[in-house]
Amino acid sequence: MITEPVQPSPTKYVLFDVDGTLIDAVSNQRRVWATWAERYGLDADEVYRVALRTRPLETFAQVAADQDPYECLAALHELEDEDVRSGVYTAFDGASELLHGLPPGSWALVTSNYEHRVRGRFLRTGLPLPGLIVDAAAVEEGKPSPVPYLRAAEQLGAEPGDCLVIEDAPSGVRSGLCAGMTVWGVNAATAVEGVHRHFVSLSEAAPHILAFVSGAQGNAAA
Repeated sequence: MITEPVQPSPTKYVLFDVDGTLIDAVSNQRRVWATWAERYGLDADEVYRVALRTRPLETFAQVAADQDPYECLAALHELEDEDVRSGVYTAFDGASELLHGLPPGSWALVTSNYEHRVRGRFLRTGLPLPGLIVDAAAVEEGKPSPVPYLRAAEQLGAEPGDCLVIEDAPSGVRSGLCAGMTVWGVNAATAVEGVHRHFVSLSEAAPHILAFVSGAQGNAAA
């Protein structure tokens, strides 16, 4: 009787941010916030500037303090859901090949968005989905808190020190660093403060990400 060799479990894991890291959603986000700002008679550029560095309820407190924040949030969610249905999305170069090249169970998505929107965007771009998505509804504290990345590691059965975080934004970088993980930055001309490595593009980072996981598996199998 010939038995198949048992494949070793991943000993290194990759945790990806989504918007700005795997999917280019900048124009979509700007358009959604511009439409939202127009509804409330606000300056779209100023609203977007604030939204880039704060979570929605914090944004509303700064730019529309006289409005009901939960009505503002409902309006924003409506616009975001419509954008998922009708907007044009593009995956960054190398994203599909990278995600298809990672072993199952070795990666997850950690996003400040909601899972149904992530699934919609991945469907539109043809990217494969992992078994685990940690979204805004899964945690009480979002980025830059370490909670989202720690939750992902816990659900993967991984130690924080065995996780590589791929991010594009300062809040996500801080989240991964505070979680005690290795953090690489992508898709920016200059490095975000604190990253352990910086790559101008995701495609440039892709072979190094694959090596991070495959090298660990090779060591485990040796």
